[in-house]
Amino acid sequence: MSAGRKSVLILCTGNSVRSQMAEGLLRAMAGDRLEVSSAGTRPAGLNPNAVRAMAEIGIDISGQRSKSVEEFRDRSFDYVITVCDSAREACPVFPGTRQIHRDFEDPAAAPADRQPAAFQKVRDELRSWLAELDPTL
Repeated sequence: MSAGRKSVLILCTGNSVRSQMAEGLLRAMAGDRLEVSSAGTRPAGLNPNAVRAMAEIGIDISGQRSKSVEEFRDRSFDYVITVCDSAREACPVFPGTRQIHRDFEDPAAAPADRQPAAFQKVRDELRSWLAELDPTL
């Protein structure tokens, strides 16, 4: 963790879509003010549809990777943000951390022909919510 910057861990179940998009969005919004990471309770690999949806708004997350929350167990964070209910339920305790939660639909669960729109919808919902949340971090 860098001195002077607050640290944020964003959690989802698979760390493949919602938490990955949120990581990219929050990094773009916060710049150097926050150190942002994401992880999953059951990592499933970065979803290419998430990469495409983010590229549409000029944010490249193709270099991010799906990580297990276990990689972060010995770290401390200022904030842990969960973006799905199952991750909130399975989230390990990070002492002294402020926890923030909002459940977002999993766009990967949408029928194949509706997935592009589902990914865009969740991306835009995350962007709006994080924009409101960012000044408080």
